[in-house]
Amino acid sequence: MGIYDFTAVTLEGEEISLSKYKGKVLLIVNTASNCGFTPQYKELQDLYEKLGNEKFEILGFPCNQFGNQEPGSSSDIQNFCQLNYGVDFQMFEKIDVNGENAHPLYKYLTEQKKGFLTGSIKWNFTKFLIDKDGNIIDRFAPTTSPLKIEKAIVELINK
Repeated sequence: MGIYDFTAVTLEGEEISLSKYKGKVLLIVNTASNCGFTPQYKELQDLYEKLGNEKFEILGFPCNQFGNQEPGSSSDIQNFCQLNYGVDFQMFEKIDVNGENAHPLYKYLTEQKKGFLTGSIKWNFTKFLIDKDGNIIDRFAPTTSPLKIEKAIVELINK
C-alpha cells in the first residue's frame, strides 16, 4: 500500500486517484477556513505559484474535527479559498483526519509518519511532504510556516 493507491474527491465532486501525482513532490495539508492558521493559505498559494504544477503539487484536505473551524459546504470552502487567498492548488472535499471515520489516506499518513508522541493529527494545517516516488519524507506541525518547507521541497524536486 502506498500514497498512489488512494483516491479522494475534489471540492467539485470528482473522484481522482493520487496516482495522478506520480513523479511529483507533494505537500498534503489538512486545512480549515476559521482557524488561527488559516492565513497559511496565502503562504501555500505563494509556494504553489513559485514551485508548482509541473513537479510540485499541494493537496488541501479541509477538516472540521478541530474546534468546528470548517463548518461550510464544499462550495463554501471553495469560494472562501478563492476569494480570500486566490487558491488554485487542488482542494478536496471535507474529510476526517482522525478517528474511526478518518479518510484512508490520512490513516496511512499518520501510521507511516508519527507526530510528536502519537500518530494522530493534532490540529489544522499539519503538513506531510511526499517525494516523487510517493515516500513520506517529513511531517510538519501546524505552526510550521509553509515557506519554511520551501528548501526541502526544492531539494526533492531537484533530486
